[in-house]
Amino acid sequence: MKSTPGMCAFVRSVILALAGLLAMSAWTACAAPQPKPAKKILVFSKSSNFEHSAIRRTGGQLSVAEETLKKLGQTNNLDFTFTKDGRLFTAENIAQYDALLFYTTGDLTESGTDGNPPMPPAGKAAFLEAIRQGKGFVGVHSASDTFHSPGNRNIDAARFQNDGTNADPYIQMIGGEFVNHGDQQQARVIRADTNFPGMEAMPADFGPLEEWYSLKNFAGDLHIILAQDTATMDKTGGNYCYDRPPYPATWAHWYGKGRVFYTSMGHREDVWSSPVFQQLLLGGIRWAVGDVNADVTPNLSRVAPKADQLPKYRPPN
Repeated sequence: MKSTPGMCAFVRSVILALAGLLAMSAWTACAAPQPKPAKKILVFSKSSNFEHSAIRRTGGQLSVAEETLKKLGQTNNLDFTFTKDGRLFTAENIAQYDALLFYTTGDLTESGTDGNPPMPPAGKAAFLEAIRQGKGFVGVHSASDTFHSPGNRNIDAARFQNDGTNADPYIQMIGGEFVNHGDQQQARVIRADTNFPGMEAMPADFGPLEEWYSLKNFAGDLHIILAQDTATMDKTGGNYCYDRPPYPATWAHWYGKGRVFYTSMGHREDVWSSPVFQQLLLGGIRWAVGDVNADVTPNLSRVAPKADQLPKYRPPN
């Protein structure tokens, strides 16, 4: 078939159009925003002392707390690694994570109750330094019942005194230390910061049935998110540990360059299933890894000015 000038012009136009489409497709592929890599978080749940049911594994399956975190991670671009093995705490291994999340008890450099491998001798210093240099940290419930300050291993008179600068370095990092708890009860928490990420889901009357911690050794730069409203609590019998003014229950603060978030909630499995708790915890995690920002100006002296007033120890009958 003999070509004509008109046919040649048509072919050229088709070729140019195809070339334009290919170029546009290539540009679009290059210009399309790439998904952000998931933030990596090491979840550590070794129990060198009491092991909570929420973090206990049965038949090799993940615990209630771990399953909850896994589901939150799947929808929020968070990559959780779950372990009870303290041998992972080396500077080299910690370096690959954006944050650490602890639901732990006791001295984690000891084998302790659960028999899982403890941290190496330098493991504690390694992760504290990593947080100081910019890693995030999230503590849940008994994370404040971990690495107690000197003289605080037993629940006795020493536990009911503040330790000041003698507080353990881990306690100084997390921002507070477990003293004791009474009976599980419903208790109101004071919403000190309704703008912190995740707090938009929390109603003003929030106060679940929970094992509430009485705490001490508060870091001076705490930004309180929730305070314990002790006026609403039963203080009879073994609940005397709540016979004190309001004190921090959930907070955020800086430890060097690292973002630290802690909540005393999380004992009960039904608390882990609460959407309100999940959103609060998710907000703290996302802030700790730097996905969201928040104003964490210290407010301890304004929100809970008498938080350091502890009840006097009463020996059990």
